Amino acid sequence: MERYKCMICGYIYDPNFGDSDHGINPGISFQNLPDDWVCPQCGAPKEQFEQI
Repeated sequence: MERYKCMICGYIYDPNFGDSDHGINPGISFQNLPDDWVCPQCGAPKEQFEQI
């Protein structure tokens, strides 16, 4: 699964780890994150992420 990087703060979403602070379990691809999910570090929306 691909990783995605926040273009605002540099946070990297890695589906192998998920985002446990926001209820996202490991194994959830970036495309399958809820539409209202935001960067856990800076609050940027999904549109501000790019695939790396």
